[in-house]
Amino acid sequence: MTAAQLPPVAPEVTATLVEELSPRLRKRLDAAVTKLGARPTHRDGDTVTIAVDEETDLRMHAPGGVVATADALTCGCLLAPACVHRAAAACAAPAADPAPDPAGQETPSEAASAPHADGTASESTGPAPESTTPAPYGTAPAPDATVFTPPDNTSAPDVASPAQRVAADAVWSAAAAVLEAGVEGAGAVAQAALLRAAHTARLQHLPRAAGAALSVVTLLRAARAGDPSYRTPDLVTALAELLGTAHRVGTASGAELAAVRGRARRPYSPDGSLRLYGLFTEPVVTDSGHGGARTWVAGPDGRLCTVGDVAPGGVGRALGVADRAVRLGESALTHRELGRAGLAVSGATVSPDGRLGAGKGVKAVTARGAAWTEPPLAALWETPPLQQAVRALRATSRYADPDAGGSDLLFLDVELRGAVRDPGGTCLLASCDGGIAVRLAVADDDPALAHRDNLMLLATAPGTRLRIIGRLLPALHPRLALLACSHPTGEGTIDLGFDRLRRADLPVPDAPVHPAPPEPGDSGANSPLHLLERRVEQTVPAGRAALGMLGDVSAEARRLRRAGLPTAAGLLAALCASAARRERDAFGRLLPADTDGFATHWLAAARYTSAVSESLCAAAWEPRPEPAVTG
Repeated sequence: MTAAQLPPVAPEVTATLVEELSPRLRKRLDAAVTKLGARPTHRDGDTVTIAVDEETDLRMHAPGGVVATADALTCGCLLAPACVHRAAAACAAPAADPAPDPAGQETPSEAASAPHADGTASESTGPAPESTTPAPYGTAPAPDATVFTPPDNTSAPDVASPAQRVAADAVWSAAAAVLEAGVEGAGAVAQAALLRAAHTARLQHLPRAAGAALSVVTLLRAARAGDPSYRTPDLVTALAELLGTAHRVGTASGAELAAVRGRARRPYSPDGSLRLYGLFTEPVVTDSGHGGARTWVAGPDGRLCTVGDVAPGGVGRALGVADRAVRLGESALTHRELGRAGLAVSGATVSPDGRLGAGKGVKAVTARGAAWTEPPLAALWETPPLQQAVRALRATSRYADPDAGGSDLLFLDVELRGAVRDPGGTCLLASCDGGIAVRLAVADDDPALAHRDNLMLLATAPGTRLRIIGRLLPALHPRLALLACSHPTGEGTIDLGFDRLRRADLPVPDAPVHPAPPEPGDSGANSPLHLLERRVEQTVPAGRAALGMLGDVSAEARRLRRAGLPTAAGLLAALCASAARRERDAFGRLLPADTDGFATHWLAAARYTSAVSESLCAAAWEPRPEPAVTG
């Protein structure tokens, strides 16, 4: 059995079932979750049955696809309903996201591709009126029902309410306990505390904190299950986002408070009539098993929008969807055709992150496209690389406002230099304006997609000049995931995830190939910032105790100071000192550790390393000085 085979369970249901367990059963809960994960399951309509043993079954009833109440989990064992099996099943299942708003339900593809960190997106033709209670998990309100929508920045209260502060404090405490214990110690009980805090935050209209808590729980479960897609930096970012959001609820006001509170949905806003020009289409394959395609288009002013179709199905679905008609008005264009054509849209709706809505009022017809060398698309390549990188960094920042919008794409004219070895695999080295050496990486390594084969083929053609589109990969040297390029012969464009280049497509070199440019020599590439970063990351798997046993870190602090990073040195010393500090009472007994103090030091270090890393990444895109001419 895998988590994907079980229906999602509302966070408050999981929290309630765990809270109702006796202390003895709570100690057995993690083992019960593991044991239940090895048992067979059977689905019959809305009910999933788990064979607890040869004679006992556990049923999860999920009308609407979500287990919304504790009574929906029933066990046939003798101890039920006070048994450990119901809580174990809830802990093994995915945590449910909130239900979509009734005002303009999103299409299945939009729902699947919507980000879940702060709630799925839904299309809306206008602001929904406010009610006192959010919609329950897994239930769609009646068409005339009202759903809570946080007020916009102009009407936000000056400060958070007392109830919101209490909810934020509960989120902070649950997150700090997870950081204290680390992945190894943050089992089902600690996760249930986070789920309870998420539910409380949601009731108090703090959807950003609630969504961040659900993200941490999901990553914790992936880490403890040995999921190959899990990465420690992702959990570092999620925990820092959660702690930072919870902290800022009590200190923010006005527009900042509105951003910290977040939106329960990312609503689509009316945008009138749009004239759009296709750029390219990329495959979308997620770790959760979803697959599809996303087509990027641009308006006359250079604003980027996307048309997506993502649903369960993996890479196979991604390959098939590319040749299906886009779900937008009456257009019969496929995704791949739209990437080279145009659209005239009336009644358009657009989400803050640029996704075009496909509601009933949207009308779209095919129109003439534009080549990358023609207006208005050509203007995208005229912005200097440094300005593009800074803009993309704002969009990809680990702690960016989810509603801030923006794109992480860069548009560059490059000359290929050949393949280079990299810790993450083989990359294609290229040079762009300003003498900047850019590493072009494979966007997706799945062998069913064309990314890797195309990049390896392009690596055999040094000296070739291309116009490319890539996604910024934050690093200490310029790095992009290569998504699309002009055809090497100059005719048309290539969607590098779908189209496959042939050797015959490569030009025959008619001039000597220039040597590859030297690697950037700026100080950022050799920054000792990793000395602090690794301590921040080291905390997440093993908890505070891992840092408490380090001992003296003065040598690392001195190295940071010599490199001009005195703040990093101070943060490192304070973090390790906080981890090792344990006070004793008058009788010499150890007092409980200061989890709040340690979490505060860790959060400061995590946010600092992120900010410095982004600054170093931007600096790497600065133009290189022209070599002096002697003679």
